[in-house]
Amino acid sequence: MLKIGYVRFGEQDQHEQVSTLEALGCQVIRTEETLAEGVGSPVLASILDFIAAGDQLIVTRLEHLAASSRELLDVVARLEARGASLYVADAGVSTQGEGGRALRAVLEAVGSFDSETSGRRRRATAEAQQIRALRRAGIGPVEIARRLGVSRMTVWRKLREMEAQA
Repeated sequence: MLKIGYVRFGEQDQHEQVSTLEALGCQVIRTEETLAEGVGSPVLASILDFIAAGDQLIVTRLEHLAASSRELLDVVARLEARGASLYVADAGVSTQGEGGRALRAVLEAVGSFDSETSGRRRRATAEAQQIRALRRAGIGPVEIARRLGVSRMTVWRKLREMEAQA
């Protein structure tokens, strides 16, 4: 079994992370500089392409792998597809065995919550259409906010946008 350590430079304790990974017996340690948000992680991607069955990817902290729980689930899925596992040193958790099933269940629950939260943001267009329809029906802004379950400020902002477009 090959133990592969992964560290993102740009973190304040980068030397501690490398020392921790060495102490955990990592035969290979790959590092990369923290990238801007929205930019992929080429070193991590190459590890996920290279890692083999029975190997273990080791990180000091879970947040070093991904910017969101959905991305983290993707990393775990790619590891599992290759027959490899993940070990998080600070938490002492692994994706192997019973603990691995529990960890995946928690990650999936958090991932589904993220999906629901992002879905709420996409509702703004529907709210604008509903606000417009209720206003045309002669309903006041305070009542529109109450009926739609949004803030009065949202209603006023959408009404101002409608007036600007007219």
